[in-house]
Amino acid sequence: MRNRLFAMAAIAGVMAVPIAAQAQSTIGTGGGSAVVIGEHVEGIAPDVRPAFREYIVRERVPNYTISERVTVGTVLPETGVTYYDVPQSFGVTPYRYTVVNGQTILVEPRSRRIVQVVD
Repeated sequence: MRNRLFAMAAIAGVMAVPIAAQAQSTIGTGGGSAVVIGEHVEGIAPDVRPAFREYIVRERVPNYTISERVTVGTVLPETGVTYYDVPQSFGVTPYRYTVVNGQTILVEPRSRRIVQVVD
């Protein structure tokens, strides 16, 4: 009887693991902060990125150089970088774009935080 109860509890535990894993939305980083998983940033869709890059070249958007690496989450300097509105033909987005260190990026205008590196 005890073995049967133990086996049923083990099976129930194994079946519950995938459900518990799907419920997780954040991962702790150990430093008191968390990384959000599955947060969707609406930027330049993958299917229009080549046309968007051609648009940037055609518009001759100046390239700004900064000493930091260009990655999502980096905050750009308050002065020295000009931001441009994304044309509606590439999708409606609340972000602006610029070119930094040779890479086209989308930036949240108020915080100047990089939200997408358009590759």
